[in-house]
Amino acid sequence: MTDPWVALEPGADPAEHARMLRRAHETFTAAGTVPKPVRAVVADSWRRSARAGVGPDGTASVELADGDLGAYRAEHPLARVMPLFRELLGSFAADGEHLLAVCDEHGRLLWVEGHATTRRQAMQMNFVPGARWSETAVGTNAPGTAVAVDRPVQVFAAEHFIRRVQPWTCAAAPVHDPRTGRVLGAVDITGGDGLAHPHSLGFVQAVARAAESHLALIAPVSPAADTHQLSALGRDEAQLVTGGRRIRLSRRHSEILVLLARHPEGLSGDELLCALYEDESVTPVTLRAELARLRRILGPGLLASRPYRLTAPVESDVAVVERRLAAGAVSAAATAYSGPLLPGSQAPAVARVRRRLADGLRTALIARRDPDLLADWAHAPWGEDDLDVWRALAAVRPTASVRSRLTALESELAAPPGRGAR
Repeated sequence: MTDPWVALEPGADPAEHARMLRRAHETFTAAGTVPKPVRAVVADSWRRSARAGVGPDGTASVELADGDLGAYRAEHPLARVMPLFRELLGSFAADGEHLLAVCDEHGRLLWVEGHATTRRQAMQMNFVPGARWSETAVGTNAPGTAVAVDRPVQVFAAEHFIRRVQPWTCAAAPVHDPRTGRVLGAVDITGGDGLAHPHSLGFVQAVARAAESHLALIAPVSPAADTHQLSALGRDEAQLVTGGRRIRLSRRHSEILVLLARHPEGLSGDELLCALYEDESVTPVTLRAELARLRRILGPGLLASRPYRLTAPVESDVAVVERRLAAGAVSAAATAYSGPLLPGSQAPAVARVRRRLADGLRTALIARRDPDLLADWAHAPWGEDDLDVWRALAAVRPTASVRSRLTALESELAAPPGRGAR
Protein backbone atom coordinates (compact mmCIF):
# COMPACT_ATOMS: atom_id res chain seq x y z
CA MET A 1 0.00 0.00 0.00
CA THR A 2 1.59 3.24 -1.14
CA ASP A 3 -0.55 5.37 1.21
CA PRO A 4 -1.71 3.62 4.42
CA TRP A 5 -4.57 6.11 4.82
CA VAL A 6 -6.13 5.16 1.44
CA ALA A 7 -8.47 2.16 1.51
CA LEU A 8 -7.72 0.45 -1.83
CA GLU A 9 -4.57 -0.21 -3.82
CA PRO A 10 -4.72 1.08 -7.41
CA GLY A 11 -6.28 -1.65 -9.56
CA ALA A 12 -7.69 -3.63 -6.63
CA ASP A 13 -11.07 -5.32 -7.06
CA PRO A 14 -13.47 -3.57 -4.61
CA ALA A 15 -15.82 -6.58 -4.38
CA GLU A 16 -13.03 -9.05 -3.59
CA HIS A 17 -11.43 -6.67 -1.12
CA ALA A 18 -14.79 -6.19 0.62
CA ARG A 19 -15.17 -9.97 0.97
CA MET A 20 -11.68 -10.25 2.47
CA LEU A 21 -12.50 -7.49 4.94
CA ARG A 22 -15.74 -9.17 6.03
CA ARG A 23 -13.84 -12.38 6.77
CA ALA A 24 -11.20 -10.41 8.69
CA HIS A 25 -13.89 -8.57 10.65
CA GLU A 26 -15.57 -11.83 11.64
CA THR A 27 -12.20 -13.22 12.75
CA PHE A 28 -11.57 -10.18 14.90
CA THR A 29 -15.02 -10.14 16.51
CA ALA A 30 -14.77 -13.86 17.24
CA ALA A 31 -11.14 -14.24 18.29
CA GLY A 32 -9.77 -10.74 18.81
CA THR A 33 -7.01 -11.18 16.23
CA VAL A 34 -6.57 -9.08 13.09
CA PRO A 35 -5.48 -10.84 9.87
CA LYS A 36 -2.48 -9.25 8.19
CA PRO A 37 -4.17 -7.82 5.04
CA VAL A 38 -6.12 -5.34 7.22
CA ARG A 39 -4.49 -1.90 7.22
CA ALA A 40 -2.68 -0.91 10.41
CA VAL A 41 -4.83 2.20 10.87
CA VAL A 42 -7.96 0.02 10.72
CA ALA A 43 -6.54 -2.71 12.97
CA ASP A 44 -5.59 -0.13 15.60
CA SER A 45 -9.03 1.43 15.36
CA TRP A 46 -10.76 -1.95 15.74
CA ARG A 47 -8.75 -2.58 18.91
CA ARG A 48 -9.62 0.85 20.31
CA SER A 49 -13.27 0.24 19.47
CA ALA A 50 -13.30 -3.10 21.27
CA ARG A 51 -11.57 -1.62 24.33
CA ALA A 52 -14.24 1.09 24.43
CA GLY A 53 -16.92 -1.60 24.64
CA VAL A 54 -18.39 -1.03 21.18
CA GLY A 55 -20.28 -4.06 19.83
CA PRO A 56 -20.39 -4.93 16.10
CA ASP A 57 -24.19 -4.86 16.14
CA GLY A 58 -24.52 -1.50 17.86
CA THR A 59 -25.85 1.76 16.50
CA ALA A 60 -25.22 5.46 16.91
CA SER A 61 -27.26 7.39 19.44
CA VAL A 62 -28.75 10.82 18.80
CA GLU A 63 -27.66 13.14 21.60
CA LEU A 64 -28.69 16.57 20.31
CA ALA A 65 -31.96 17.48 18.63
CA ASP A 66 -34.07 20.49 17.77
CA GLY A 67 -33.22 23.54 19.88
CA ASP A 68 -30.23 21.95 21.61
CA LEU A 69 -28.68 21.05 18.27
CA GLY A 70 -29.34 24.49 16.82
CA ALA A 71 -27.82 26.27 19.81
CA TYR A 72 -24.75 24.05 19.80
CA ARG A 73 -24.16 24.43 16.07
CA ALA A 74 -24.53 28.20 16.26
CA GLU A 75 -21.75 28.34 18.88
CA HIS A 76 -19.39 25.94 17.13
CA PRO A 77 -16.40 27.41 15.23
CA LEU A 78 -17.09 25.23 12.18
CA ALA A 79 -20.39 27.06 11.62
CA ARG A 80 -18.30 29.86 10.12
CA VAL A 81 -16.98 27.59 7.35
CA MET A 82 -20.16 25.70 6.51
CA PRO A 83 -20.79 27.96 3.47
CA LEU A 84 -17.32 27.01 2.25
CA PHE A 85 -17.96 23.29 2.80
CA ARG A 86 -21.22 23.56 0.85
CA GLU A 87 -19.56 25.45 -1.98
CA LEU A 88 -16.68 22.98 -2.35
CA LEU A 89 -18.38 19.68 -1.49
CA GLY A 90 -22.13 20.30 -1.77
CA SER A 91 -22.59 19.75 -5.51
CA PHE A 92 -20.09 16.87 -5.49
CA ALA A 93 -22.14 15.14 -2.80
CA ALA A 94 -25.50 15.79 -4.46
CA ASP A 95 -24.40 14.86 -7.99
CA GLY A 96 -22.55 11.73 -6.87
CA GLU A 97 -25.35 10.55 -4.55
CA HIS A 98 -23.04 11.10 -1.58
CA LEU A 99 -23.36 12.95 1.71
CA LEU A 100 -21.41 15.89 3.09
CA ALA A 101 -21.05 15.56 6.86
CA VAL A 102 -19.32 17.71 9.47
CA CYS A 103 -18.64 16.56 13.03
CA ASP A 104 -17.27 18.27 16.12
CA GLU A 105 -14.11 17.36 18.01
CA HIS A 106 -15.98 14.58 19.85
CA GLY A 107 -17.25 12.92 16.68
CA ARG A 108 -20.77 14.31 17.08
CA LEU A 109 -22.38 15.04 13.69
CA LEU A 110 -23.40 18.68 13.29
CA TRP A 111 -24.49 18.75 9.65
CA VAL A 112 -25.39 15.96 7.20
CA GLU A 113 -26.38 17.18 3.73
CA GLY A 114 -26.45 15.88 0.18
CA HIS A 115 -28.43 13.52 -2.05
CA ALA A 116 -31.98 13.09 -0.72
CA THR A 117 -32.22 9.31 -1.29
CA THR A 118 -28.80 8.74 0.28
CA ARG A 119 -29.80 10.82 3.28
CA ARG A 120 -32.89 8.66 3.82
CA GLN A 121 -30.76 5.52 3.63
CA ALA A 122 -28.25 6.98 6.08
CA MET A 123 -31.03 7.76 8.55
CA GLN A 124 -31.50 4.01 9.03
CA MET A 125 -28.10 3.85 10.76
CA ASN A 126 -28.59 7.21 12.58
CA PHE A 127 -26.06 9.01 10.39
CA VAL A 128 -27.94 12.22 11.15
CA PRO A 129 -27.19 15.60 12.77
CA GLY A 130 -26.90 15.31 16.53
CA ALA A 131 -25.76 11.66 16.51
CA ARG A 132 -22.38 10.78 18.02
CA TRP A 133 -20.07 8.94 15.63
CA SER A 134 -16.88 8.90 17.68
CA GLU A 135 -14.88 5.67 17.75
CA THR A 136 -15.88 5.17 21.37
CA ALA A 137 -19.55 5.20 20.33
CA VAL A 138 -19.72 3.36 16.99
CA GLY A 139 -16.21 2.12 16.35
CA THR A 140 -14.19 2.62 13.18
CA ASN A 141 -15.64 5.21 10.77
CA ALA A 142 -14.04 8.04 8.82
CA PRO A 143 -15.19 11.13 10.79
CA GLY A 144 -14.78 9.47 14.19
CA THR A 145 -11.41 7.93 13.35
CA ALA A 146 -10.10 11.12 11.71
CA VAL A 147 -10.80 12.98 14.95
CA ALA A 148 -9.33 10.17 17.06
CA VAL A 149 -6.01 9.95 15.17
CA ASP A 150 -5.91 13.56 13.90
CA ARG A 151 -5.26 12.42 10.33
CA PRO A 152 -7.23 12.30 7.07
CA VAL A 153 -8.50 8.74 6.66
CA GLN A 154 -10.60 6.65 4.32
CA VAL A 155 -12.77 3.76 5.58
CA PHE A 156 -14.09 1.20 3.11
CA ALA A 157 -16.87 -1.36 3.52
CA ALA A 158 -16.18 -3.90 6.32
CA GLU A 159 -13.36 -1.76 7.68
CA HIS A 160 -16.26 -0.14 9.55
CA PHE A 161 -16.54 -1.75 12.97
CA ILE A 162 -20.34 -1.83 13.13
CA ARG A 163 -21.93 -4.20 10.64
CA ARG A 164 -24.82 -2.00 9.60
CA VAL A 165 -22.32 0.64 8.42
CA GLN A 166 -20.30 -1.78 6.29
CA PRO A 167 -22.18 -1.14 3.01
CA TRP A 168 -20.79 2.41 3.11
CA THR A 169 -17.47 4.07 2.26
CA CYS A 170 -16.33 7.39 3.67
CA ALA A 171 -13.36 9.75 3.70
CA ALA A 172 -12.77 12.45 6.30
CA ALA A 173 -10.13 14.97 7.32
CA PRO A 174 -9.75 16.85 10.62
CA VAL A 175 -10.08 20.63 10.72
CA HIS A 176 -7.86 22.56 13.15
CA ASP A 177 -8.04 25.93 14.84
CA PRO A 178 -5.39 27.88 12.89
CA ARG A 179 -4.31 29.77 16.01
CA THR A 180 -3.97 26.93 18.53
CA GLY A 181 -3.77 23.79 16.37
CA ARG A 182 -6.62 22.24 18.36
CA VAL A 183 -8.88 19.83 16.45
CA LEU A 184 -12.26 21.48 15.91
CA GLY A 185 -13.88 18.52 14.16
CA ALA A 186 -13.79 16.87 10.76
CA VAL A 187 -15.31 17.21 7.30
CA ASP A 188 -16.50 13.96 5.70
CA ILE A 189 -17.83 12.62 2.42
CA THR A 190 -19.91 9.43 2.73
CA GLY A 191 -21.42 7.22 0.05
CA GLY A 192 -20.83 4.06 -1.93
CA ASP A 193 -17.80 2.11 -3.15
CA GLY A 194 -16.97 4.78 -5.71
CA LEU A 195 -15.48 6.87 -2.89
CA ALA A 196 -12.78 4.21 -2.31
CA HIS A 197 -10.35 6.18 -4.47
CA PRO A 198 -7.28 8.23 -3.53
CA HIS A 199 -8.85 11.29 -5.12
CA SER A 200 -11.73 11.39 -2.62
CA LEU A 201 -9.33 11.41 0.33
CA GLY A 202 -7.15 14.07 -1.30
CA PHE A 203 -10.26 16.13 -2.09
CA VAL A 204 -11.62 16.12 1.45
CA GLN A 205 -8.16 16.89 2.83
CA ALA A 206 -7.89 19.91 0.50
CA VAL A 207 -11.32 21.10 1.67
CA ALA A 208 -10.21 20.83 5.32
CA ARG A 209 -7.08 22.88 4.58
CA ALA A 210 -9.17 25.49 2.77
CA ALA A 211 -11.43 25.73 5.84
CA GLU A 212 -8.43 26.27 8.10
CA SER A 213 -7.14 29.02 5.82
CA HIS A 214 -10.56 30.67 5.85
CA LEU A 215 -10.73 30.50 9.66
CA ALA A 216 -7.30 32.13 9.85
CA LEU A 217 -8.52 35.01 7.67
CA ILE A 218 -11.71 35.69 9.63
CA ALA A 219 -10.25 35.17 13.12
CA PRO A 220 -9.37 38.36 15.00
CA VAL A 221 -5.62 38.91 15.03
CA SER A 222 -5.60 40.41 18.52
CA PRO A 223 -8.06 42.03 20.91
CA ALA A 224 -8.95 45.60 20.07
CA ALA A 225 -7.25 48.23 22.20
CA ASP A 226 -10.52 49.21 23.90
CA THR A 227 -11.56 45.69 24.92
CA HIS A 228 -11.12 44.29 28.42
CA GLN A 229 -10.84 40.52 28.93
CA LEU A 230 -10.74 38.85 32.32
CA SER A 231 -9.50 35.27 32.81
CA ALA A 232 -10.30 33.89 36.26
CA LEU A 233 -11.07 30.19 35.75
CA GLY A 234 -8.55 27.66 36.98
CA ARG A 235 -6.25 30.26 38.53
CA ASP A 236 -5.95 31.91 41.92
CA GLU A 237 -4.77 35.21 40.43
CA ALA A 238 -6.82 36.50 37.53
CA GLN A 239 -5.38 38.08 34.40
CA LEU A 240 -6.83 41.19 32.81
CA VAL A 241 -6.01 42.12 29.22
CA THR A 242 -6.71 45.81 28.69
CA GLY A 243 -5.35 48.43 26.36
CA GLY A 244 -2.78 46.00 25.01
CA ARG A 245 -1.49 45.24 28.53
CA ARG A 246 -1.63 41.95 30.44
CA ILE A 247 -2.13 42.57 34.14
CA ARG A 248 -1.75 39.83 36.72
CA LEU A 249 -3.95 40.72 39.67
CA SER A 250 -3.63 39.84 43.33
CA ARG A 251 -6.21 37.48 44.73
CA ARG A 252 -8.22 40.28 46.36
CA HIS A 253 -8.12 42.42 43.23
CA SER A 254 -9.13 39.35 41.22
CA GLU A 255 -12.17 38.88 43.45
CA ILE A 256 -13.16 42.53 43.10
CA LEU A 257 -12.95 42.51 39.31
CA VAL A 258 -14.85 39.22 39.02
CA LEU A 259 -17.70 40.64 41.08
CA LEU A 260 -17.80 44.04 39.37
CA ALA A 261 -17.73 42.38 35.94
CA ARG A 262 -20.86 40.44 36.97
CA HIS A 263 -22.56 43.62 38.20
CA PRO A 264 -22.23 46.30 35.52
CA GLU A 265 -24.78 48.37 37.42
CA GLY A 266 -22.27 48.61 40.27
CA LEU A 267 -22.09 47.65 43.94
CA SER A 268 -22.20 49.84 46.99
CA GLY A 269 -19.37 49.77 49.48
CA ASP A 270 -21.48 47.75 51.94
CA GLU A 271 -22.48 45.24 49.23
CA LEU A 272 -18.90 44.77 48.13
CA LEU A 273 -17.73 44.43 51.74
CA CYS A 274 -20.23 41.63 52.42
CA ALA A 275 -19.40 39.93 49.13
CA LEU A 276 -15.65 39.88 49.81
CA TYR A 277 -15.17 39.33 53.53
CA GLU A 278 -16.47 36.64 55.85
CA ASP A 279 -15.03 38.52 58.82
CA GLU A 280 -17.56 41.17 59.81
CA SER A 281 -14.87 43.09 61.67
CA VAL A 282 -13.22 44.18 58.39
CA THR A 283 -13.84 47.92 58.02
CA PRO A 284 -14.79 49.98 54.96
CA VAL A 285 -11.39 51.64 55.23
CA THR A 286 -9.70 48.35 54.37
CA LEU A 287 -11.89 47.95 51.28
CA ARG A 288 -11.32 51.55 50.15
CA ALA A 289 -7.57 51.01 50.39
CA GLU A 290 -7.80 47.89 48.21
CA LEU A 291 -9.90 49.75 45.65
CA ALA A 292 -7.46 52.66 45.56
CA ARG A 293 -4.59 50.28 44.86
CA LEU A 294 -6.62 48.51 42.17
CA ARG A 295 -7.48 51.85 40.50
CA ARG A 296 -3.78 52.72 40.26
CA ILE A 297 -3.01 49.32 38.69
CA LEU A 298 -5.82 49.55 36.14
CA GLY A 299 -5.05 53.11 35.14
CA PRO A 300 -7.40 56.06 34.92
CA GLY A 301 -11.01 55.76 33.92
CA LEU A 302 -11.88 52.06 34.28
CA LEU A 303 -12.93 51.91 37.94
CA ALA A 304 -15.51 54.40 39.20
CA SER A 305 -17.14 54.84 42.60
CA ARG A 306 -20.56 55.64 44.12
CA PRO A 307 -21.39 52.91 43.38
CA TYR A 308 -18.21 50.99 42.62
CA ARG A 309 -18.44 49.95 38.98
CA LEU A 310 -16.47 49.34 35.81
CA THR A 311 -16.92 52.09 33.23
CA ALA A 312 -16.50 49.72 30.26
CA PRO A 313 -17.70 46.15 29.64
CA VAL A 314 -15.28 43.46 30.79
CA GLU A 315 -15.69 40.08 29.09
CA SER A 316 -14.84 37.25 31.47
CA ASP A 317 -14.31 33.56 30.84
CA VAL A 318 -16.94 32.94 33.52
CA ALA A 319 -19.54 34.76 31.44
CA VAL A 320 -18.56 32.77 28.33
CA VAL A 321 -19.20 29.45 30.11
CA GLU A 322 -22.49 30.72 31.55
CA ARG A 323 -23.75 31.89 28.15
CA ARG A 324 -22.88 28.61 26.45
CA LEU A 325 -24.57 26.61 29.18
CA ALA A 326 -27.68 28.76 28.92
CA ALA A 327 -27.74 28.12 25.15
CA GLY A 328 -27.43 24.37 25.64
CA ALA A 329 -23.96 24.30 24.07
CA VAL A 330 -22.54 21.95 26.68
CA SER A 331 -19.48 20.85 24.73
CA ALA A 332 -18.54 24.46 23.99
CA ALA A 333 -19.06 25.35 27.66
CA ALA A 334 -16.82 22.48 28.76
CA THR A 335 -14.13 23.59 26.32
CA ALA A 336 -14.17 27.12 27.78
CA TYR A 337 -14.07 25.86 31.38
CA SER A 338 -10.41 25.72 32.38
CA GLY A 339 -11.06 25.04 36.06
CA PRO A 340 -12.88 26.35 39.13
CA LEU A 341 -13.26 30.10 39.53
CA LEU A 342 -10.42 31.49 41.70
CA PRO A 343 -10.16 28.13 43.52
CA GLY A 344 -8.31 29.55 46.52
CA SER A 345 -10.76 32.38 47.13
CA GLN A 346 -12.76 32.41 50.35
CA ALA A 347 -14.80 35.47 49.41
CA PRO A 348 -18.44 34.45 50.04
CA ALA A 349 -19.84 35.79 46.75
CA VAL A 350 -16.99 34.31 44.70
CA ALA A 351 -17.43 30.93 46.38
CA ARG A 352 -21.14 30.96 45.51
CA VAL A 353 -20.44 31.73 41.83
CA ARG A 354 -17.71 29.06 41.78
CA ARG A 355 -20.08 26.38 43.13
CA ARG A 356 -22.98 27.42 40.90
CA LEU A 357 -20.85 27.39 37.74
CA ALA A 358 -19.19 24.03 38.48
CA ASP A 359 -22.47 22.40 39.56
CA GLY A 360 -24.30 23.70 36.49
CA LEU A 361 -21.65 22.39 34.12
CA ARG A 362 -21.22 18.98 35.77
CA THR A 363 -25.01 18.52 35.87
CA ALA A 364 -25.20 19.29 32.16
CA LEU A 365 -22.36 16.86 31.43
CA ILE A 366 -24.05 14.07 33.38
CA ALA A 367 -27.34 14.71 31.59
CA ARG A 368 -25.63 14.81 28.17
CA ARG A 369 -23.97 11.39 28.74
CA ASP A 370 -21.10 12.15 26.37
CA PRO A 371 -18.25 9.82 27.45
CA ASP A 372 -15.55 12.10 26.05
CA LEU A 373 -16.82 15.13 27.94
CA LEU A 374 -17.37 13.10 31.12
CA ALA A 375 -13.86 11.63 30.86
CA ASP A 376 -12.34 15.09 30.41
CA TRP A 377 -14.04 16.24 33.63
CA ALA A 378 -13.29 13.05 35.59
CA HIS A 379 -9.58 13.13 34.75
CA ALA A 380 -9.17 16.85 35.49
CA PRO A 381 -7.86 17.83 38.95
CA TRP A 382 -11.27 19.16 39.97
CA GLY A 383 -13.12 16.01 38.88
CA GLU A 384 -10.88 13.16 39.97
CA ASP A 385 -12.97 12.57 43.13
CA ASP A 386 -16.35 13.47 41.64
CA LEU A 387 -18.32 10.30 42.36
CA ASP A 388 -21.42 11.29 40.37
CA VAL A 389 -19.39 12.01 37.24
CA TRP A 390 -17.45 8.76 37.58
CA ARG A 391 -20.73 6.86 37.90
CA ALA A 392 -22.08 8.58 34.80
CA LEU A 393 -18.86 7.80 32.93
CA ALA A 394 -18.99 4.13 33.98
CA ALA A 395 -22.53 3.90 32.62
CA VAL A 396 -21.49 5.00 29.13
CA ARG A 397 -17.85 3.86 29.03
CA PRO A 398 -17.51 0.79 31.31
CA THR A 399 -13.81 0.14 30.71
CA ALA A 400 -11.72 -1.68 33.29
CA SER A 401 -9.88 1.48 34.35
CA VAL A 402 -13.11 3.45 34.78
CA ARG A 403 -14.76 0.67 36.79
CA SER A 404 -11.64 0.35 38.95
CA ARG A 405 -11.58 4.05 39.76
CA LEU A 406 -15.32 4.05 40.51
CA THR A 407 -14.94 1.09 42.86
CA ALA A 408 -12.12 2.86 44.70
CA LEU A 409 -14.17 6.03 45.11
CA GLU A 410 -17.21 4.13 46.37
CA SER A 411 -15.00 2.26 48.86
CA GLU A 412 -13.60 5.54 50.14
CA LEU A 413 -17.12 6.90 50.56
CA ALA A 414 -18.25 3.80 52.43
CA ALA A 415 -15.22 3.69 54.74
CA PRO A 416 -15.84 4.84 58.35
CA PRO A 417 -14.56 8.36 59.08
CA GLY A 418 -10.93 8.42 60.14
CA ARG A 419 -10.05 4.96 58.79
CA GLY A 420 -6.63 4.98 57.22
CA ALA A 421 -5.39 7.90 59.30
CA ARG A 422 -2.32 7.16 61.40
